[in-house]
Amino acid sequence: MTEIRHIVFDIGKVLIHYDPDLPFSRLIPDPDERKWFFDNVCTHDWNIEQDRGRSWEEAEALAIAQYPEHAENIRNFRRHWHEMVPHAYEDSVAIMIGLIESGHDVTMLTNFAADTLAEARERFDFLNRPRGVTVSGDIHQIKPDRAIYDHHVAAFGLEPSATLFIDDSPKNVDGAKAAGWQSVLFTDAQTLKADLERLGIKV
Repeated sequence: MTEIRHIVFDIGKVLIHYDPDLPFSRLIPDPDERKWFFDNVCTHDWNIEQDRGRSWEEAEALAIAQYPEHAENIRNFRRHWHEMVPHAYEDSVAIMIGLIESGHDVTMLTNFAADTLAEARERFDFLNRPRGVTVSGDIHQIKPDRAIYDHHVAAFGLEPSATLFIDDSPKNVDGAKAAGWQSVLFTDAQTLKADLERLGIKV
């Protein structure tokens, strides 16, 4: 196995917490109604298109046209986005900062809408510490599609086989491996630390 020279972090659920239920448990208190809303109105597939670069205005208009009676809560998804990301995972952040400070080449690759990532980078300054970031919303490509991994390699001058990707999604981990990267599934900081040490990276 090629020695790792580049380490790439996902952001959501690896470095910062993300949970749409946090504001919506207040906005739609009934759990069955809330589940229906996320299953049918502001769905994962609807939200991922903002990660692919669709504007919130267009996303809201499309959803409101289909579900006009839910217009307020459709708008509430972006309006209350800041509540969905309440805190960082300090132990994961400490690992990333430690890697940077010990001289490792660290970048980030994330499925994120461009405007919400800009907001996150204002709130969480550690997101500005790595050498750079590929944001799906900026380039209109999303994980686990091969193109976004190839874009990141080209943008940051990485050697795929010498690159380790850390992500909480099995599909995205598999996508990285299909692109020739090494990759580990993030579950918690302790497991990540063990994975890095197993791969010869001191934390």
